[in-house]
Amino acid sequence: MKLQSNILKLALFATGLSGIVAEYILATLATYFLGNSVLQWSLIVSVMMFSMGIGSRISRVFRKNLLQVFIFTEFALSFLVAFSSVAVYSAASYTIYIGFIIYSLSIVIGILIGMEIPLVARLNEEFESLRVNIANVIEKDYYGSLAGGLFFVFVGLPYLGLTYTPFILGTINFLVALVLLYILYGSLTKKQVRTYAILGALVASALFGGFFIAEPIILFGEQNKYKDKVIFTEQTKYQRIVITQWKDHHWLFLNGNQQLSSFDEVMYHEPLVHPVMQLSKMPENVLVMGGGDGCAAREILKYPSVKKITLIDIDPVMTDLAKTHPVLTGMNKFSLNNPKVNVQNRDGYTFLEQTTDFYDVIIIDLPDPRSVELGRLYSREFYEKCRKQLRPNGVIVTQAGSPYYATNAFLCIDKTMNEAGFETKAIHNQILTMGQWAWVIGVKNMSATALEKNYKQISISDVDTEWLNDDMIDAMTYFGKNIYPYAATDSIEVNSIHNPVLYKYYLKGNWDLY
Repeated sequence: MKLQSNILKLALFATGLSGIVAEYILATLATYFLGNSVLQWSLIVSVMMFSMGIGSRISRVFRKNLLQVFIFTEFALSFLVAFSSVAVYSAASYTIYIGFIIYSLSIVIGILIGMEIPLVARLNEEFESLRVNIANVIEKDYYGSLAGGLFFVFVGLPYLGLTYTPFILGTINFLVALVLLYILYGSLTKKQVRTYAILGALVASALFGGFFIAEPIILFGEQNKYKDKVIFTEQTKYQRIVITQWKDHHWLFLNGNQQLSSFDEVMYHEPLVHPVMQLSKMPENVLVMGGGDGCAAREILKYPSVKKITLIDIDPVMTDLAKTHPVLTGMNKFSLNNPKVNVQNRDGYTFLEQTTDFYDVIIIDLPDPRSVELGRLYSREFYEKCRKQLRPNGVIVTQAGSPYYATNAFLCIDKTMNEAGFETKAIHNQILTMGQWAWVIGVKNMSATALEKNYKQISISDVDTEWLNDDMIDAMTYFGKNIYPYAATDSIEVNSIHNPVLYKYYLKGNWDLY
């Protein structure tokens, strides 16, 4: 009897692990396909918890054969969880209503997960008193949840990705069902044995076959997400990296969002780098936050005065690709392999809190602030830390998104840098594959008049640029008349750690005009 009780609790530990990871997988899929990580993670977890409540209520309907019901539940979870990613990527190829698919899966899987604890508690009540039974059952489920969270963060997502992690979970549920069948075997009729054998064989065949067909199906679904041929994909601990190709040109996407194209990346990276390098006069020590593709470093290395470039990018996979992948090394000219470049895979905010180095120029080349996590690196507190690590007369620049399609976000970045103690100047340029793009330059100890004067004196005639020239240096400062008809300029707030408004501005941009 004690053996059966222990097996039931072990099964609940395993299902607790599987259940929490299923939530994380669906939340990650929702973020990847629908965007806004805070919204999607909050909604997926909430919807699944609500569905688990429904599942708990449904479990009251079953009055007998509880172990058999639990086994059927595990078989169903095994199949649904295993094929969740495959289903979502397949659906993405044929429908725009991918959110409906993801949330429907969340509800069904949540209901099945919700049935597990009540069923096990009722099965275990003949072995333990109510007080001990409830405590032990819930305890094992919570322990399994911790194990599942650790597995997802440190093993599942970075090494198995969204392709194979679901199949590992499906296998766990399947093994739980087999162990419980072993316990139940002696009390089953021949007809029941035959039914379970057929059901188990079908699920086992699906899991086995899924390991082989999942990757091509997901690649097919991902290919349909992009206009051009996908030539590289990898899910890292932090993001999904995709490289596509059209004719002789390549595009880099992070979490489905374009970062650069070999077709016109110079129209982004040359304005990002050269104005601030010229304003610094004789830059020796340069800090790059983000810029894991290596293109910003390529431009910085054109200045003989530079002795050291520290590049901080949280994702080691991205920077390794920039050092080795022929598409990226072709663009960045092997810049990250240059001995002057010190690549550190760290969180940028934490780095600034801990570094004792001081810099002539800080270049912030991060993805758009479409989430709270990224918005932290566009906050007043972040810019204050940057200002602290700049040398006297130091210069900073950050990419600031589209001044036309994310106008309030652009204005928020400018205002936030100004609030952090910088005198600022905005510039912009038309990037062919991305539209109008802007950057905000900040200076540490310089008046607005001096900044304007010094900027007008910039000349890059002696710098080997591919696109940028002196005429464009000047032209990038002009925005024209009445360019903010959709902006709430009078009510723009400063973005801070405790008041993260920037990502809201960004997501509520004028994207319908694009």
